[in-house]
Amino acid sequence: MTLIDTRPGFAACLTALGEESGVVFDVEAMVANLGPPLDRLLRPYFPTLSDSQVWSLVERFRALYPDLAVAPTLAFPGAHDALASVRRHGGSTLVITGKYAPNARLHTDALGFDVDHLVGEVWGHGKGPVLEQYGASVYVGDHVHDVEGALAAGVQSVSVLTGGCSEDALVDAGTHVVLPDLHSFPGWLDQHLVATGLAAPAGDVRS
Repeated sequence: MTLIDTRPGFAACLTALGEESGVVFDVEAMVANLGPPLDRLLRPYFPTLSDSQVWSLVERFRALYPDLAVAPTLAFPGAHDALASVRRHGGSTLVITGKYAPNARLHTDALGFDVDHLVGEVWGHGKGPVLEQYGASVYVGDHVHDVEGALAAGVQSVSVLTGGCSEDALVDAGTHVVLPDLHSFPGWLDQHLVATGLAAPAGDVRS
């Protein structure tokens, strides 16, 4: 929910999975709470299943995903310009997502995102080591768990109000910056690099 609006595709996959498994999901509520790993979202609906059985449902969701979720998923306004602004300053881009990486790659390819690196199945504090591994200096996210990852790596946390988290929740989580949308990011980046004395190509931002 930072670069792309995953809600329509996620809802379509949940609906199909529910029809196959005979379970009626509260799709609206689940879509409104995107962020945690899928097995955590599914678990309350399958209290008698083992972890391996729930994981089988996750794998089925992933198999449904290419046909059902890619086409209806659109980029948020400003996403392409935000990525391009990083490139203009000589930086590189890293997408870290809780999504299954091959499915996340389908989105970046379909939408023509200029992305250097993509790491999937990472959530919350677990994003910290990945940010450190790639030498990030800024992490842009929409969720309090994205803030956790940025703070765990000691990098600048920039939050956009494109997901399900309010500005108050993001500030309480410790984010350094809250932007209304991705349209605001290029201007913020210009100012940030001036303020920190980083000149291209040293400026390096990850999203």
